[in-house]
Amino acid sequence: MPAARNIALVILAAGASSRMQQPKQLLAWGRSTLLGNAINMALDSHADDVYVVLGNKSEMIKEHCSTSNVHWLYNKNWKRGMGSSISCAINHILGSKKRYTGILITLCDQPLIDSEYLNEMIDTLINGDRGIVATAYNNRSGVPVLFHNTYFDKLSKLDNDFGAKKIIAANLQDVFAIDPKGKEKDLDTAEEYQTALKNMNL
Repeated sequence: MPAARNIALVILAAGASSRMQQPKQLLAWGRSTLLGNAINMALDSHADDVYVVLGNKSEMIKEHCSTSNVHWLYNKNWKRGMGSSISCAINHILGSKKRYTGILITLCDQPLIDSEYLNEMIDTLINGDRGIVATAYNNRSGVPVLFHNTYFDKLSKLDNDFGAKKIIAANLQDVFAIDPKGKEKDLDTAEEYQTALKNMNL
């Protein structure tokens, strides 16, 4: 086991997958599902604890992905968007006895994000001097994103579909962006999912 880095990893999986027209969390990916894959990558990483935030069809999804190695959270306000799921997780953690150095926020629909990439983010925060380690996109930084605990209070107040974008944008001087080298691709439509399966020979 790797040395403890005191990082909580949160997988956001509460959405309705409206553009996919079916729960994307349960779409097949290799020998697992998109959510199952995200959980496996998280458990293989250097994160100390893994939390999964569910919302739409939570019981059905949990039945298909049940594991005793993660903490399941239910966001009753999941219709309000990603921000509400982040605040749900943060407020749960703040209300517990757990004290983390940082929180790593990931999505269940970015199946190319692997434990190696997650570990790079964790090591960058632990060994660096920035409070936010984010994924570099063409003109912005986004998820997966790792926040130092000095941002927990701001994250706990999120309640919209913009997730943590506003916090990242307001603190660019404290952001270290990592090149994901194509691993950041997310799957929002059936066409994107089928293309990804073909590209991965799954």
